[in-house]
Amino acid sequence: MANFNKVTIADNARTELHDQLSLTGAEISINHLPAGASVPFVHAHKNNEEIYGILEGKGKAVIDGETVELSAGDWLYAAPAARRRFFAAEDTPIRFICVQVKANSLGDYTKEDAIVD
Repeated sequence: MANFNKVTIADNARTELHDQLSLTGAEISINHLPAGASVPFVHAHKNNEEIYGILEGKGKAVIDGETVELSAGDWLYAAPAARRRFFAAEDTPIRFICVQVKANSLGDYTKEDAIVD
């Protein structure tokens, strides 16, 4: 198991996988907001961009004052400086994944980075 880690997560409001998976290049969190709830703060980052994937439910994000409606299957990119806050719909919870990585750090990817046996 030296080259991989596996965890099973509980149904918590927020689970950060950085420590659980020993990540070195990204932070990944699984987030759940009950119907009518919101993340209690607006935030941005100094260096990290975030990619959000909506896994279940619906809600919205307010990014730099603009409202973006969200539902299962949507993916959203937020630049580091984007000021953002997330809300579940009044009648529906929302579950989403957030992948946080340093902006402009991706070199090779997919087949360019692969070593095929």
